[in-house]
Amino acid sequence: MQTLKVELGERSYPIHIGQRLLEQPKLLTEHIAGRQVMVVTNDTVAPLYLQSLLACLEGYQVSTAVLPDGEQYKTLDSVSRVYDQLLKDRHNRTTTLIALGGGVIGDMTGFAAASYQRGVHFIQLPTTLLSQVDSSVGGKTGVNHPLGKNMIGAFHQPQVVLIDTDTLSTLPDRELSAGIAEVVKYGLLYDAEFYRWLDQSMDALMARDVTALERAIYRSCEIKAQIVARDERESGMRALLNLGHTFGHAIETHQGYGNWLHGEAVAVGMLMAADLSARLGWLSAADVAGIKSLLLRAGLPVYPPEDMSPEEFLALMAVDKKVTDGTIRLVLLNSIGSALMSSDFPMSALMATLKAGEDLGRF
Repeated sequence: MQTLKVELGERSYPIHIGQRLLEQPKLLTEHIAGRQVMVVTNDTVAPLYLQSLLACLEGYQVSTAVLPDGEQYKTLDSVSRVYDQLLKDRHNRTTTLIALGGGVIGDMTGFAAASYQRGVHFIQLPTTLLSQVDSSVGGKTGVNHPLGKNMIGAFHQPQVVLIDTDTLSTLPDRELSAGIAEVVKYGLLYDAEFYRWLDQSMDALMARDVTALERAIYRSCEIKAQIVARDERESGMRALLNLGHTFGHAIETHQGYGNWLHGEAVAVGMLMAADLSARLGWLSAADVAGIKSLLLRAGLPVYPPEDMSPEEFLALMAVDKKVTDGTIRLVLLNSIGSALMSSDFPMSALMATLKAGEDLGRF
């Protein structure tokens, strides 16, 4: 087992990464304050791992909420089902919520924990690669709104993140690829050496080599932990973690939540950000081609939806948490391994990138 720490003073917490961690009750129980526990999961993950988790919680008053699986269920209605169970079973302020599942379950469980009785503890047990390397770390919680993704939420840090890499054995190939998109993101925005390693190791990652996956997970979490420790509430540097997300969230909203996986939309968004960066003279054509090749090797899409016009992109990008006073701000790349937040680009360059997406041979 490898362990690293998110350094946030009194809200600091460990991230444990390794195999068979769900078989080690102490990793959980030392972070449970009271005797009440609520496990939130979905109907895909529950048959696979819920019983193993419940075996670790013997002696506690345990409630469960099994929600439908899918991004389309990341709503206030689903969170209300968690509240209903908490109230029905009379959970008090010392209860601990445990998120067992991917990013949707983690975000909703964290939001329920942030808001139930004005804040209770929660634990992240991410079971998808995307949630292991991204959404389980950093305390962002929330739900989607029909007009915009993740527009309702709160910052609420977990007590511990427990990443059992054995759960990846049951992950569908499409979900694995979606997670790798977020791994590639860390190399692009922060660590050129890690990006080069990913280029060399992509075949091993796609073959689910345990050593390669654990290294990718550890380095991704390490980068995110460092950034979150410096900027917990995204007032500066943390916004760089949204590379590709403004484009990607627009795709998810336009296509209907769940039709594109988050990582798939982010992959296209990262290539669009790279294309715009090249138009501004910051990346070379070879850099953009290399990013495209790496994403394709990861089994990811690189073209935006054919039915999405530049005007539709712009309208949805304007409903984004990074928009300030009506100005679209984008995370762009000034080199491989270095990102910046910028609104200082000609609208003509952005429109050229959006229009290039209509020509499926452009990117």
